[in-house]
Amino acid sequence: MKHTARYYSRLAGRLQWLQTRLEEASKRPDRGDISITTVIIWVASITGALLIAGTIALVISKYNGKLAGI
Repeated sequence: MKHTARYYSRLAGRLQWLQTRLEEASKRPDRGDISITTVIIWVASITGALLIAGTIALVISKYNGKLAGI
């Protein structure tokens, strides 16, 4: 019973903290967080880099025997 009361006390505290944060966010919608455009650009650049690295690895593995004499 003691642990259950402590658990619900912590849960109530966390819910209060979350409610406070949500109220603050609704008052100030732009807090300087990373924009969705920045996230899209980062994901696209990382995907592009992985595609380029994968293509290079594929070409090297495909022509590895022919490139051995160079």
